[in-house]
Amino acid sequence: MKRIFSICFTLMLLITEIINAQNSCKEIIGYYPSWQMYKRSGAVVPESIDYSRYSILNYSFFAPDSNGYLKGTDPWADTLLLRGRIDWGKPQPAYYTNTSLIDYAHLWGTKVMISIGGWTLSDNFPGIAADPKKTKIFVDECVRVIKEYQFDGIDIDWEYPCYKEHSGRPDVDKENFTRFMYAIRVGIDSLGKTLGRIDEDKFLLTAAFGANKGQMDCIEYTKVSEFMDYINMMTYDFNGTWSPDANHNSPLYSPEKGYEGSLDYAFKLLKEIGVPSHKINLGVAFYGRTLKGFKGKDPELYAEHDGKSDVERYPLHEGMPLYYRIVDEMDGYDRQEWDDVVKNPYAISTKDQAFITYDNEKSIRMKAEYAFNNKCAGVIIWDATGDYMEKKKGSLLITGTPLVDQLVDVLRPCNQSRIQKRY
Repeated sequence: MKRIFSICFTLMLLITEIINAQNSCKEIIGYYPSWQMYKRSGAVVPESIDYSRYSILNYSFFAPDSNGYLKGTDPWADTLLLRGRIDWGKPQPAYYTNTSLIDYAHLWGTKVMISIGGWTLSDNFPGIAADPKKTKIFVDECVRVIKEYQFDGIDIDWEYPCYKEHSGRPDVDKENFTRFMYAIRVGIDSLGKTLGRIDEDKFLLTAAFGANKGQMDCIEYTKVSEFMDYINMMTYDFNGTWSPDANHNSPLYSPEKGYEGSLDYAFKLLKEIGVPSHKINLGVAFYGRTLKGFKGKDPELYAEHDGKSDVERYPLHEGMPLYYRIVDEMDGYDRQEWDDVVKNPYAISTKDQAFITYDNEKSIRMKAEYAFNNKCAGVIIWDATGDYMEKKKGSLLITGTPLVDQLVDVLRPCNQSRIQKRY
């Protein structure tokens, strides 16, 4: 009898442990831009991605035309990445099985969503959201691409509602965005019921939001958070060449000087508005921003500059390098500093009059701990390929992912729970 009781008690502990693990897992969402297929001679492609590190990958980007129809931005990349390697031995278009980004991801329990929009592809959103007929076309297109490619949901990257430079309409975008997102929710939920994708397996709906206060003021967060799965906050790009002083790209806390935007500042604004923590994914940057030209003075944090980026050092990244490139060039900076106010590093080259703001393993870990301690849903990464480190510069031999490793160590990604359920 004691033996039976002991076995039952042990089983109960195991079941409880699995349930707690599933409930405590976090989202680690990596954006994978289609153009990265060509970078570094294809070093980070479906075959080489470490899917164990991500709960969701957002494939970026599809673009809406002025009527609401969707199309990929690179047909060749979309074909190879979303359908798989082409079998040229077949008379009709055919693809090798289990060779697409989505095939590989699903084997690891990682979901793949299609991200629609982006900085250069957002001009048509205001007109679509304002027109019920165009909204209907857009929703039907979302359903189509989910079915065609086996995506697990829709991520809207409208940058930004009310932003006039991208055809924004400050008088109506705020309300239109809510109606637009709700229409998508209804459309993909209907598809989910038809296909049996409900409850935990339902098609997801998320959106990427600007984290500056002006951008946040144009969103009805309390309304959209009721029916959206996640609010993905782009808590980066707070400062750059447009800023009057040299400041941090993605500070955890507000700087002593200059613009007060930060991850903490944006999160607290959302909480004040009433958005529940479990709906919020905070953004982490796997890239940096550079500055050159300090008006005859030495480059320093908070120093005035000429608004130029370091394209000489990072020509292929237009002065906005991914983390692996920053590491490659770090010996060229004679000062590597840590700002203990914002909890972020920066580096200076006095010889070249150059400044770079970026994130490293320490700062990424602190942001992961912030998300965990504040009971957030998890984090989003722009972009997921940024920390795929090469054995040596130009070798194309990937040896590790040090930044996302910090996230995984703190935030156990939910794809691990999905694998547990499967097996």
